[in-house]
Amino acid sequence: MRLGLTLGMGAGVDTALVLEAERLGYHSVWCGESYGSDAVTPIAWVLARTTRIKAGTGIMQMPGRTPTCAAMTAMTLQQLSGDRFLCGVGPSGPQVVEGWHGQPYGTPMVRTREYIDIIRAIVAREKPLEHQGEHYRIPYDGPDATGLGKPLKSILHGAPLRFYCASITPGGMRLAGEIADGNLPIFMSPEGADLVAKPTLEGMAKAGKPADLHAFDIAPYTKIRLGDDLQACRDAAKPELALYIGGMGAKGKNFYNDYVRRLGYPDAAAAIQEAYLARRHRDAAALVPDRLVDEIALVGPADRIRGRLQDWKAVAKEGKIGTLVLTGATQPALRVVAEAVL
Repeated sequence: MRLGLTLGMGAGVDTALVLEAERLGYHSVWCGESYGSDAVTPIAWVLARTTRIKAGTGIMQMPGRTPTCAAMTAMTLQQLSGDRFLCGVGPSGPQVVEGWHGQPYGTPMVRTREYIDIIRAIVAREKPLEHQGEHYRIPYDGPDATGLGKPLKSILHGAPLRFYCASITPGGMRLAGEIADGNLPIFMSPEGADLVAKPTLEGMAKAGKPADLHAFDIAPYTKIRLGDDLQACRDAAKPELALYIGGMGAKGKNFYNDYVRRLGYPDAAAAIQEAYLARRHRDAAALVPDRLVDEIALVGPADRIRGRLQDWKAVAKEGKIGTLVLTGATQPALRVVAEAVL
């Protein structure tokens, strides 16, 4: 089982944390974006300050960039870093897509397929780029086109890319297994690993890939809070969980809420969302069950975290996880996990 970590979504990068992760032998660093700082700039910073650790976008929001722009960015980072860039892309949610980017949400799985297909074609350079799909038409041939557009081939020779999705819906996980090299699910647990593994294998089968999860990197984001007071560590993790379960999406259109229901917490998911949407954020956090935190996060004293990591390692032997990506890690937490895993 490899190890990774995430950067916080903000203007700064904790360079000391990244360098310690590299020293310890961590596999990768990831950065996301919502509607503030972007994912690419911090990753470029990390790649410039390191020599071995990989760094990936987790994820670039597809509606915010054309696939050709994303391909140019990815190929450039690959070239500058010595092939250490991991290309994570995803559709985001309708609130951000339409409310922030001003783009129609459309059909996210169709968009994901087209987006990755286009980037792969650009990197392969087998012929000038042409794509006529539901979301992207290259060259553009709409009613307001000049007629001067022509198929082009990248003048940069790019190294092959590894693509990651960030899906927690069954259909999205099937698509990831079909077209990508990895997936970055959130709120995964060792006990619920088949919620991710099963649809991933179905997607791999559809693509004619061998039914071997070891060839696919399931890389769940896993909250970590190290401390002697177990309950305090649990409680510290709950506000962020309440935000995702209750506030990341509208009622009936919150993928995180749906996922927690599938994990076995339908009543809690409903109560958290009701409180959060009523702006009772503290109440929502208090409604997050301790058992859910224990299942999907690493919390408490070092010995307790080391013990829980054994459950993750057992799942990794089956290929149901490739990289455990820590969120909210401190340097002491990085060391505790590295000592237990690497």
